[in-house]
Amino acid sequence: MARVGIREWLALAPVFASGNLARFGGDGNGPLTRFEADFSAKFGTGHVLTVSSGTGALIAALAAAGIGPGDEVLVPAYTWIATAGAALAVGAVPIIVEIDETLTMDPADVLRKITPYTRAIVPVHMANMVCDMDGIMQIARQHGLVVIEDACQAVGLTYKGVRVGTIGDAGAFSFNQFKNINVGEGGAVVTNDDQLFARARMYHDIGALFRGHLDNANEPPMLGVNLKASQIQGAMLNVQLKKLDPMIRRMRRRYDAIAEILSASNAMRVGPHNDRPNAAGLHVIFDTAEEARAFAAENKRGVYRPYDSSRHVYSNWLPVLEQRTANPKMNPYAWASRKIEYAPDMCPRSLDILKRTCRIGLGENYPLPLMTYFARRMLRQRPASKGSLVYAT
Repeated sequence: MARVGIREWLALAPVFASGNLARFGGDGNGPLTRFEADFSAKFGTGHVLTVSSGTGALIAALAAAGIGPGDEVLVPAYTWIATAGAALAVGAVPIIVEIDETLTMDPADVLRKITPYTRAIVPVHMANMVCDMDGIMQIARQHGLVVIEDACQAVGLTYKGVRVGTIGDAGAFSFNQFKNINVGEGGAVVTNDDQLFARARMYHDIGALFRGHLDNANEPPMLGVNLKASQIQGAMLNVQLKKLDPMIRRMRRRYDAIAEILSASNAMRVGPHNDRPNAAGLHVIFDTAEEARAFAAENKRGVYRPYDSSRHVYSNWLPVLEQRTANPKMNPYAWASRKIEYAPDMCPRSLDILKRTCRIGLGENYPLPLMTYFARRMLRQRPASKGSLVYAT
């Protein structure tokens, strides 16, 4: 996660002194306005809307794109439950898609899951692993689908030289405590579509009707909710944005060094990446789930098996699998265009990959020699007799 320190603390003082803490107030040139302008320039996107969370960003983007009751939204089997929950929040239903060995949405299964009711694809750049956006965008254009990129777990990363989150029709980012930009909680919607931006801005602020915006792309007033960010978040975001690219460069250097060391092992292989030259998320794949489990148990510092991080695996999303929402009369599954059925084993390839995979932290806040030392300690070699593994020391 990105560190928070003295510079963020100092940036808050002028905001407190001004007394203008809310999104709308003062002269309109507060920290949030500066952040959105700088983020737009750095990421090369036409519009940026700061919101209260990554989940809020996903919901606002889907609502702005007109996704709603009767629609199906394709989401990957490995992601935070909010990706599926955002579809439900606008009245649509999530359709769960297999991942491939990059730990991201498998374009081949996207094709298999498309129905006449599919309206949107939400590819997730999971844990700094970027999606095959060429494949996904080609499918979306062929089938007339909206693409909302979930870049919450890959803020600042690129795919073939373009920042993820800016490739689809809209992108969603998270700035919570565990992300590449960290202000505790926060998020952003980005898009190059004037109409989508105007609708997202109205949706994120139930009081938008009274704000006097004059650039609403001829969109009539639309009732929304309250997903606004504060100027306190904006002040911290301005500091964190300056830290982002140097941190990503550290991550990439550590990826290259650690991946080179681990590639020497005959007990595992470094997982594939959709943009290897810019990789900033590292995982290794074993032949069996037992080997991956043993590796994670032996190397507890910065190593974990994605399957064991249950909140990110679709088979543990009980409210989704059981199709339970707060009020049965407003349950999106009752509005679906066909009967939707889920099962814990409905994505067997994803479960198999996640069980045989270990994610390896890059330790971007630690010295590179220390991380390469840990990588060498992780090296394992397969003995002559198949079964148990011997750990190198």
